[in-house]
Amino acid sequence: SPPGLLLLTSFLLHVKEDRASPTRLVCDNRLIQKYIVEAKDMEKRVGQCQALPALSCPAVLPLVDFTFQQWKSKSNETKRREILCDLALLVGAAAGARGQVSDECGARELSQLYRHANSFFLLLQTFSWEAGHWEPSCSPHSVEQTHITSIFLTYRQLVQGKLRFFFYDLAKDLCK
Repeated sequence: SPPGLLLLTSFLLHVKEDRASPTRLVCDNRLIQKYIVEAKDMEKRVGQCQALPALSCPAVLPLVDFTFQQWKSKSNETKRREILCDLALLVGAAAGARGQVSDECGARELSQLYRHANSFFLLLQTFSWEAGHWEPSCSPHSVEQTHITSIFLTYRQLVQGKLRFFFYDLAKDLCK
């Protein structure tokens, strides 16, 4: 089964009757480490693809860098919404790039990245601390890129940075 499906399945296996309990998912640090390694592997494999073309329609990618002080000052809900915005752009970038890549290697890696990013996107929509549901009305800081490898770099940075720290912050509250 695809790794993105594994994440979603592991989450769904830990859902209580009508209320999501991300405790076991967040408390097992090995899971996010696994996704960091997979993001690095995808980035490495796409770098080995032969002659990937530049994208004729640039991919709009989120700027995912942050300062730790800035991150610590945000609420978990604000962090979640920010990551959802980043993931929405990444999912769109992967889908758009997939339609422009005929190379089998590049297309395969883009499909995998799309599945992983979309799984995280769907998963984070189930976590909510505020009334209402997430609306795709965010406007994250973004940049246009024509290199396919930039999509993978951004995804790895997001998983290694914001997503890992978000899970770490949740674990402090949920894993006592």
